[in-house]
Amino acid sequence: MAKIPLNLPKPLADKLPDAFGGSRAGVVPVVRLQGMIASGGAGFGRVLSAESVEEPLRRAFTTHGAKAVALLINSPGGSPTQSEYIAARIRQLATEHELPVLAFCEDVVASGGYWLACAADEIYATATSVVGSVGVISAGFGFSELIDRLGIERRLHSAGEAKARLDPFFAEKSEDVQWLEQIQEGIHDEFRDWVVGRRGDKLRADGAELFNGDVWLGRRAVELGIIDAIGTLREVVEKRFPDATLEMTGPRRSLFAKLGLPAAGWDEVAAAIVGAASARVAWSRYGR
Repeated sequence: MAKIPLNLPKPLADKLPDAFGGSRAGVVPVVRLQGMIASGGAGFGRVLSAESVEEPLRRAFTTHGAKAVALLINSPGGSPTQSEYIAARIRQLATEHELPVLAFCEDVVASGGYWLACAADEIYATATSVVGSVGVISAGFGFSELIDRLGIERRLHSAGEAKARLDPFFAEKSEDVQWLEQIQEGIHDEFRDWVVGRRGDKLRADGAELFNGDVWLGRRAVELGIIDAIGTLREVVEKRFPDATLEMTGPRRSLFAKLGLPAAGWDEVAAAIVGAASARVAWSRYGR
């Protein structure tokens, strides 16, 4: 018998037989969170932002017959602010729809990627997954001696003493480094508080070991309480929800995306290329 498509409210649809648009066995929607975490999301490659994940997250949590929502995460991190936005949205939707959230770590779930994983009620990884990196990093270059040798004069005019902090064409000042370290410590404190708040008594090591920016393979991450267990998406879901089916929930792709073409101007394309290079550096930090 063919299914009759009905646009029914979720509570009613869940109670109807499958032939009428509901689901007896249920479903576990899967949201893939892969790539660097940054604002925006246009351009080449995958970029995670509050904007880019809103649609798939909302679709997952409003899926008829959903028993839980699974997050399939593969990210070396990125923007702390976007990480906080996305994680907060996951918790908001989970509370609103009263659904458990399971996170599954793929190759790398580090830094901001781990921030996202902690939005889940349970975290799983494979034995070879790289997990953790609860820390903050900032990197750059200094060109002050180079431009002196080349005879280049740097001209910079600003109102406000702090506007030119850490300019790469000026010699680094100790007070500017101290300011940056204070910013990093503040972000690190927020990250640490989030992990402690979400993992609680599951953590089985002191802060000096857990929050020093290190990463671990899956089995060691279990011992430390950074994750809950070793397990893959399918085996865990089949055991927890044996009658449910997995359903991938991704963003709707434009014609340009399906053809592999950028739907942006050339200035945005150039920015995307630079972003892709930065992403390559971030992934390589974890040997991936």
